[in-house]
Amino acid sequence: MKITQVRAIPLNIPVEFRAGNIRRDTSLSACHVEIETDTGLVGYGFTAITEEEIIGTAINDVAAPALIGQDPLCTEALWDKLYWLLCPRGQTGYGMHAIAAIDVALWDLKGKALGQPIWKLLGGARPRVPLYATFGFGFLDEAALAESAKACRELGFDHLKMVVGHNGMQRRDEPRPLGDVIREDARRVKIVREAAGDDAGLYVDANCSLDAYHAEKLARKIVDYDIGFFEEPISQNNVMAMADLRRRTGIAVAAGQNEGLAFRFRDMLVHGAVDVVQPNVVITGGYTQAARIAGMADAFGAGVANGGAFPLHNMHFNAGLANGGRVEWHLVAVEMMRQIYQGFPEPENGWLTLPTTPGLGFEPRHDAIRELAQRPTSRGTGKG
Repeated sequence: MKITQVRAIPLNIPVEFRAGNIRRDTSLSACHVEIETDTGLVGYGFTAITEEEIIGTAINDVAAPALIGQDPLCTEALWDKLYWLLCPRGQTGYGMHAIAAIDVALWDLKGKALGQPIWKLLGGARPRVPLYATFGFGFLDEAALAESAKACRELGFDHLKMVVGHNGMQRRDEPRPLGDVIREDARRVKIVREAAGDDAGLYVDANCSLDAYHAEKLARKIVDYDIGFFEEPISQNNVMAMADLRRRTGIAVAAGQNEGLAFRFRDMLVHGAVDVVQPNVVITGGYTQAARIAGMADAFGAGVANGGAFPLHNMHFNAGLANGGRVEWHLVAVEMMRQIYQGFPEPENGWLTLPTTPGLGFEPRHDAIRELAQRPTSRGTGKG
């Protein structure tokens, strides 16, 4: 089997957030990838949380010519080839997104060629995975936040995640003092804990939007609300600062959803900066590299969980490996994926049963992707 064509399609997708009676419009950018072979099999890849036009150009103009004629089953060889092509000096940004999307498509092809779902090719540790619902976005006011938390519980989710930080450091020129941000956050966490109930798992995610001082202040304000982990609390995933935060507050820290290369996870583990690593297969170099990171986490006794959304791809990773953890059922990202994919599993009482069909186990909505590809990209419309 040989690769005959590689095609990336940048997309900006309008999305409606829905939880209970709450409705909000937003949008997300993504890049859909198709790899065709001389056998007629086609593999589908995906990446997001990035500038989709740049990824599309990197794949179509740089990566694709290097892949034509290659054997798609040789994922290790192709990953190494792409690394030296796109990230030869340790870059961890756009190049890794491009590699991730291609690697996902190659594993989809591998599964289809071998007649097995990806999670079984990765090791087949479990046929279903536990979920947590990400619902608590910054665009929700306090009343909507409480209603959304209750709606998630009614849907069977017993683990929930909410956003804190609200792009605090990015918005300092408004001005909006970080002290005000974390005081508001503390109120919002209290509201969610009361709405969700004491028996619910609760995670918070600052999306790297706080400095070390304010992250610690917020951690101390919310620690009594039984926080499962504080995700990416500090700007740039500052390894030494996160390690200090763990030691000083006793709060569990999770990070890594947007990290590109494995050495960043190594540094977090060596310095005791995280309790949970969060490689995301559509961002962190695909299944090939995410599996390596999971091996490091196992050696350090650290947990693994999905962060950064996109459960349809990350469910395979967390089901395939013995130390895989919870998968993020991100309400906005899932609504986006409903528009471009079909035939994927739905949650049941907070769990997701893995597909048994080969590869990813779901297929693109080709007509919808073609239509969405005609829309203005995120440069023209903004990103949610």
